[in-house]
Amino acid sequence: MTLKPLSTAIANTFTSNLRLIASDVDGTLTQQGKFTPKLITAIESLTQAGIEVILITGRSAGWVQALNNYLPVTGAIAENGGLFYASKNDSPELLVSVSDLSEHRQHLAEVFKCLKSQFPNLKESTDNRFRLTDWTFDVEGLSPSQLQTLAEICHEKDWGFTYSTVQCHIKPQNQDKATGLLKVLSRYFPKLSTEHILTVGDSPNDESLFNPEKFPHSVGVANILHYTKYLNYQPTYVTTAEEVNGFCELAKLLTLKL
Repeated sequence: MTLKPLSTAIANTFTSNLRLIASDVDGTLTQQGKFTPKLITAIESLTQAGIEVILITGRSAGWVQALNNYLPVTGAIAENGGLFYASKNDSPELLVSVSDLSEHRQHLAEVFKCLKSQFPNLKESTDNRFRLTDWTFDVEGLSPSQLQTLAEICHEKDWGFTYSTVQCHIKPQNQDKATGLLKVLSRYFPKLSTEHILTVGDSPNDESLFNPEKFPHSVGVANILHYTKYLNYQPTYVTTAEEVNGFCELAKLLTLKL
């Protein structure tokens, strides 16, 4: 499958009907792991054009609460669809069914211990202590074949697995960004159909957002090209630039169109 250049989207009528962008964070809104002034400008330009932005990231509940408070966004989904911050002050709303969070965390820790017994060099992520629904470890140094093996072990134990440019995630099998986003849309944006939504990402944990049966309009910033051969679902369009420069490219196209 050949991804369409983002520039061809200008001829598609969907751009004039957009009301909300659900965007990944790391590698999509960042530049070498950092936020830049151009990101704030891009989000504010979209908001002024009538397009709201919500974050949808694999980052932890603790980190995402801070992001939701400091960035000019409408809300934020954390832990790959695990929970949602609807406003600046509310507690998070769980998007997955977990009856006992403490017990849930213990089960996740046991799975990680099993993985580490086979891959001793696995390193628990620094933000893992701030998580509620999943367990993470650093992706750095892991080969594609090792990632596949880790996924298979998790699946054998009835757990899900995904990874991004920074982390690997052990999670409930039905927890992914698309499932979480659809729940948020039905509860908080009931008047919007998926025709009004654009999903944006850059790595394998964004794959569910690229499923055209769930979200017909999706964009990958150019660094998604490093992963396309590992994806069953690929974005509809791809930007010319990588990371936040790609997101700014998208924001400029949409605001000029409107």
